[in-house]
Amino acid sequence: MNKFFLMVSHSYFSKLKAKAFIISTVLIAAALILLTNFDTVISSFKGDEVNKVVVQDETGYVYASIKTQLTTMNNEIQLESASESVEEIEKKIESEEVKGLLIVREGDDSLPKAVYKSNSLSDSSITSDLQLALQNIKSNVAANQLELSSEELMKLSEPVVFEKEALVEGAKSEEELSQARGIVYVLLFFIYFSVIAYANMTAMEVATEKSSRVMEILISSVSPVKQMFAKIIGIGLAGLTQIAILLAVGYITLARKKDDLVGGFFEGFGFESLSISVIMYATIFFLLGYFLYATLAALLGSLVSRIEDVQQMIMPMTFLIMIGFFISMFGLGSPDSSFVTIASYIPFFTPMVMFLRVGMLNLPAYEPIIGIVILLISIILLGVFGARVYRGGVLLYGKSNSYKDIKKAMDLTSNK
Repeated sequence: MNKFFLMVSHSYFSKLKAKAFIISTVLIAAALILLTNFDTVISSFKGDEVNKVVVQDETGYVYASIKTQLTTMNNEIQLESASESVEEIEKKIESEEVKGLLIVREGDDSLPKAVYKSNSLSDSSITSDLQLALQNIKSNVAANQLELSSEELMKLSEPVVFEKEALVEGAKSEEELSQARGIVYVLLFFIYFSVIAYANMTAMEVATEKSSRVMEILISSVSPVKQMFAKIIGIGLAGLTQIAILLAVGYITLARKKDDLVGGFFEGFGFESLSISVIMYATIFFLLGYFLYATLAALLGSLVSRIEDVQQMIMPMTFLIMIGFFISMFGLGSPDSSFVTIASYIPFFTPMVMFLRVGMLNLPAYEPIIGIVILLISIILLGVFGARVYRGGVLLYGKSNSYKDIKKAMDLTSNK
């Protein structure tokens, strides 16, 4: 047992000291800080930049109204009445003295219509704000033509009252579902990338030791099975350490920007109402998903003799994780469909799909528990099978042809 913990400790600390691990942690942490402060970074590059748009108003009444509206809508757009010909203004646009030209005319229906000219239409915020302001002006002009009062115009613009009621007691409201969808969406990405990264790391670690012949020295003092589980646990602990560091960086950064993010990131993704149960289930399904796929990765990694063959060997495993993720993405729009429900009980999809259902629906307690039990049983069975393959696989050398090597590895284990 002391040798087992020694192997766990070796896997854990060797991974923590690895340059790739340190660099990836620093880069991801830097990306988190950058994303949280993205608005500040963008505004620092923009400085006091103002987008000057020249308006040629052929109607005689649009310019004043649109300028008033844009004052409150977007203060980065500065309107200026045209005092030169269209050709001269276009030359200024080409030399980037002016951002764009808005030509407003009256159509056959006596309602305003416009043409916007610019070097590039990539900045959609300018065109969308100009279009929205003109739409409001057009509505007012049309209302005057039809002799509608402002109250009547407001009634026409009001959205229809459309309420939704769930007949099942305790079902989540539309607002709660929207918040849950945002939380689950973010956490599903977290589970997906974490599981696939750390499982691949396990396969690479096994293949690296085998290709360098270090494995031959290790199996002379520690059994291959102990090596396999020590490696899985050690890399899992390293992964949890990395996640803890990133969560700490994210929490500190978000805490400093909390006031700026209220109503934006926090509200949009539902983090203001993040519950302990959702975090608990995310942690449970992440850990179980990792152990399931890491065991499979260690099994497959033991079959290859060259690091170059690892990605090809674990490709089907990667596809399984991707299928589970895509089912979960589909389930965001329809979490109670029969297809999603059935998929949530298939072990290789359970970590993500069952978590989706737990986060989006008010499930009875026995359903996630059944999913957890299925995962535990699957991990145990795969661990027993994987241990047999691993014990023989680490002794197989030469070109890895296909998954037929699994049978060779098991035969080699039986003959020992």
